[in-house]
Amino acid sequence: MNKKLIIAVSIICAVAIGLSVAAIAIVCTSLGGKTEAPKQDVQYVLYLGTNDKDTNTPVFTPEEAQAKLKEILLDKFGGYTIQEAHGGWKDGDTVYNEYTLVIYLSDTTLDDVHSAADEMIQVFHQSSVLIQSNQTTTEFYSGK
Repeated sequence: MNKKLIIAVSIICAVAIGLSVAAIAIVCTSLGGKTEAPKQDVQYVLYLGTNDKDTNTPVFTPEEAQAKLKEILLDKFGGYTIQEAHGGWKDGDTVYNEYTLVIYLSDTTLDDVHSAADEMIQVFHQSSVLIQSNQTTTEFYSGK
């Protein structure tokens, strides 16, 4: 993977983690007094490109891509957190751009993540799905 793409993905990941923390805080406020003790967890972050691996053209419209991905995630995990991103890279003199979907998963296993990624690779005609595993602490806090 080229260095500029890795840097771009790292920046997107940092922003996305911040947004994930905000989303978790919103969910926590809706639990109505049910507080879970903090626990060590692994958050999986998946980057799914939506251009065909052979033709480098979009497989689906952005709306269709999100709908297909939501089906996979609901089937495999019962829920989802998806964020839109736009990736780009240069190969020689050619600049490529790709609509990318970023998926956040917690409270699951790497085997289940791989199973979902296998389906994503097939449905979206990809060479691979980038998977990051981040050690984290998870807490559903609803106040005092």
